[in-house]
Amino acid sequence: MWRLAAAILAALTSAGVCTAQNYPNRPIRFLVGFPPGGTSDILARTIGQKLGEVVGQQVVVENRPGAAGNIGAEAAAKSAPDGYTIFMSTTSQAISASLYSKLNYDLVRDFAPVVQAVNYTNLLVVHPSLPVRSVKALIALARAKPGQLNYGTAGNGTPPHMTGELFKTYTGVNLQHVPYKGGAPAIADLLGGQITIMFDNVPPLLPHVQAGKMRPLAVTSLQRISVLRDVPTLDESGLKGFDSVAWNGVLAPAGTPKEIVARLNAEIMRILNVPDVRERLVPQGADPVGGTPEQFAALIRSEIQKWAKVVKDSGAKVD
Repeated sequence: MWRLAAAILAALTSAGVCTAQNYPNRPIRFLVGFPPGGTSDILARTIGQKLGEVVGQQVVVENRPGAAGNIGAEAAAKSAPDGYTIFMSTTSQAISASLYSKLNYDLVRDFAPVVQAVNYTNLLVVHPSLPVRSVKALIALARAKPGQLNYGTAGNGTPPHMTGELFKTYTGVNLQHVPYKGGAPAIADLLGGQITIMFDNVPPLLPHVQAGKMRPLAVTSLQRISVLRDVPTLDESGLKGFDSVAWNGVLAPAGTPKEIVARLNAEIMRILNVPDVRERLVPQGADPVGGTPEQFAALIRSEIQKWAKVVKDSGAKVD
């Protein structure tokens, strides 16, 4: 009996190695939990295009928006662990672990971390019609009109949402949260004046800021960013210690062969250091990171704990 078990194990191991050696031999599906045009989508398409070139197979970006990226995450978690489905994860999944009372996936159990891709700072912007030009003025206006000002984000449980809740905790103001199914529709409504305040990652906001269609008040990191040197941090604006930075990274379904995870890690690491990729990402406020799968796994665990405290302290709930 033990000989039969050993033979089966050897056959499975050999098949796994063979599969990894032949990988990939068909298109790779790159799931994104947000609509086209947002930060995660832009990053996935940037990486996906280069990845397709180096592995010799098409990388197809598939948008599965909704529930702060959780619809896409669930679809990825339930996909075959063969390396032909990967997922562009965000801080949203770490937040969702405590914000949502029930999820149909477990971020730690159901995924194999591949690599952290980038860090992003968030940006606080307002519609030009709002009569404020500083964080101090915004706080004063919000206190004068409690509950009358709204802020839009890419959805419940997204980093911009929790950044907004953290802002409310720091300032004591009463802002109404308006969740969207991604950053792109929220940006469209801000441009149209349907909402007047927004927290979001820098890349999708930057062109509108540069065109004067949005007024930036502050970045949410502890340091200013090179692409918006004149925009102060919230820490500089009187909210001492305020620090909210989002991340994106690539996950594969749990059980994906380690050899395939290692191949994807190595290729994406190289892509993040390609000059034209960095030239595209860095001016948009992205900070390419990279690292090992183990380092990304450690980040995910620490982020789940960090955001659980923010959710509890802010009293944030899914609207």
